[in-house]
This record gives sequence, C-alpha cells and structure tokens, in this order.
Amino acid sequence: MNARQKLDDPALLDTLATRVDAARRLLREIADDFSPAAFANSLGAEDMVLTDLIARDRLTIDIFSLDTGRLPPETYDLIAEVKKRYELVLRLYYPRHDLLEAWTLENGINAFYESVELRQGCCLVRKVEPLRRALAGRKAWITGQRASQAATREGLPLRSVDTANGGLTKFNPLAEWSEREVWAYLAQNHVPYNALHDRFYPSIGCAPCTRPTTPGEDVRAGRWWWENPQSKECGLHVKRS
Repeated sequence: MNARQKLDDPALLDTLATRVDAARRLLREIADDFSPAAFANSLGAEDMVLTDLIARDRLTIDIFSLDTGRLPPETYDLIAEVKKRYELVLRLYYPRHDLLEAWTLENGINAFYESVELRQGCCLVRKVEPLRRALAGRKAWITGQRASQAATREGLPLRSVDTANGGLTKFNPLAEWSEREVWAYLAQNHVPYNALHDRFYPSIGCAPCTRPTTPGEDVRAGRWWWENPQSKECGLHVKRS
C-alpha cells in the first residue's frame, strides 16, 4: 500500500496521536534540559513534521539547514515557504569555499559518481564540515531520522551520545514513526513539504545524488543509487567509537 493512501484511517490517527504526544514531550524536554539545542532540518517530510511541532509549541530550539550548493530548486522553494508559513528564517550553513574549491580542483565537479570514497569526500566538504560548525557550542542536536528508512538506520534509538560530534546528545524523535504516520501528520496539519515528494522522491538530498523511485523500492533507494545500501549515508550520522 502506498504510504500516502488512506491517511484518515481511524486506527492510524489514534496511533499518530500517541506518537505526536511523545514527540512533543521529548522536544519540550530537549528545550528545557539541553539548551542550547539545535534541529538539523534537511527539509524532507520527516523534518517538516519536526519543524511544525517546534514552531507550534514555540520551543527554544534553533533550526538550521545545510546548503550544499547543489540542492534542487524545490528545496529552496520550501525554505522560502517555511519563512512564509512559520515566520521562521532558517539559518543556512554553507561549505567553506576554500575546501570546496580545492576538492573540485583535485577531483572534478562530479567525482562523487566514481567511487564511494570520492562521494564521501564530497559529502565531507559539503555537509559534514558545515554540520560541525552548526553544532559548535551545542549541548544536543535533533534529526528527523526514522529507523525504517534504511538498512543503515535499523535499531535507531530515540537518543544517543554522538561521539562523532564531541559527545553531544543526539535525539531522533521520529525514530519509531512509520512513513504513513509522517504523511498523516503532514496532511492533518496542512504542513508544507518538498514538491519533489509528489514526483516519487521519498528521500531528497543534493540534486545529482537523488532520483525518483519506483513502487516497491526502499525509501532511500533514490539516494546514491549506484552504491550498496550499506554505504548509503553521507557522514552526518556515522557512529564513531
């Protein structure tokens, strides 16, 4: 069944209400006990759920996005819509121009297609390094990850210690949510979302690394589709010992 069908099913909405209450409680706890905290908003469907919850309850949680320089136009349109809908100006973090210029000079503009190592190097410059700057001085950060999104996210906890980012507490309030619950929330609350979702893009990243999927494919099948599913993370959520 398509995740966006029958979103008014009473059983689904009952489960959703429980999920929403739990997420709101967790977000309030983060705002109260882990300040300064920040939400890394990648502007996917899950992230728009969290954006709406944070804005709705006027929580003191900063919201930022990473502008890699290669985002689809539809993502920029949504950034503008977020400002209009919530009177919220997302803080955007960009790649350091010196690192990006050096990387593209050495490897080429589209080298990420050539190997996992080169793709991860591109993500390091465009996403991981800006994230480190965005999280500097924080006690905690929040993501919109769900456990059922990909093989790399199985067993995703609601909270953990992020050793890759200085021991910050990392929260995934939607870890246990299903894709249907995400879309039911967006529909029920008339939350804006990326127009690419209506064109069969369930997961959206940089334009050259994202494609539409076909029925039956994994949610993240359209991300780095030339790679093995076990390697399909950009480095933002890689665990380090």
